[in-house]
Amino acid sequence: MPKKETVEKAKSLSLTGLVEYQPGAVVSRTVIDHTEGTVTVFSFDEGEGLSEHVAPFDAMVVVLDGEAEVTVAGKANRVRAGETIIMPADRPHALRAVKRFKMLLVMVRAKG
Repeated sequence: MPKKETVEKAKSLSLTGLVEYQPGAVVSRTVIDHTEGTVTVFSFDEGEGLSEHVAPFDAMVVVLDGEAEVTVAGKANRVRAGETIIMPADRPHALRAVKRFKMLLVMVRAKG
């Protein structure tokens, strides 16, 4: 069963306002959670990140604030506010906050 979505539908909202920065932490809030995919907003304090892992589906990161280093299959990419990167299915990837940053993560749970 899907997790409960935590935002009101059919109402304008600020994605950057959905999560606050917390010292030494990664904070997340689910926007949409369906069988076919999820949309989640994250905040990362400077130096925090997600260790290398593999996901069976494509995922798109949109940086909303700050700057991150996103490594995909061993290649590091700097991604800044207003930029996006797609992490392909079945390829190792990791994220690290170069400066504290917020991102929108869109995970599509379908093979394309």
